[in-house]
Amino acid sequence: MSPKISAIGRWLHARAENVLAAMLAIMFIVFILQIVFRYVLNLPIGWTHEISVIMWLWMVLFGTAFVVRDNEEIRFDLFYGAARPGVKRVMVLITSLTLVVLFTFSLPAVIDYILFMKVEKTAYLKIRFDYLYSIYGIFAVAMIVRQLYVAWQAAFGRLADDADPTKVSSGI
Repeated sequence: MSPKISAIGRWLHARAENVLAAMLAIMFIVFILQIVFRYVLNLPIGWTHEISVIMWLWMVLFGTAFVVRDNEEIRFDLFYGAARPGVKRVMVLITSLTLVVLFTFSLPAVIDYILFMKVEKTAYLKIRFDYLYSIYGIFAVAMIVRQLYVAWQAAFGRLADDADPTKVSSGI
């Protein structure tokens, strides 16, 4: 990969981390607001709970789609860790292609459901559900692209390095 494309990728990844951090900050702030209003001021408010749930949903799916790297995911790799490199390639290829098929097969129904949900709104903030659930469509497309890349790497490139449990960022 060219250095310019790698630099753009690192910059985009850093911005995605910034967005994720902002979502976490928003979730934390409204959580504290909820506690203050409920237990200090004795004025329970519902919109803070709604924002917390929305931020959690978006953080998980956005973070998985754009921030978490493959080697940072938690995996049960008892068999994978014991396999030879050639078998590992086959395992990665089968898993990645299976995920591509499943996400691709479900994508039309996912998009149809997201579009259907425009008729519903959240209870307090009146945000349309299609806007809230749109992150799953983005997540599904990102997973298809990511798993195609992983499959390509397993078939024609080099296999991603195994997770090292001694590294802080290994996700283990």
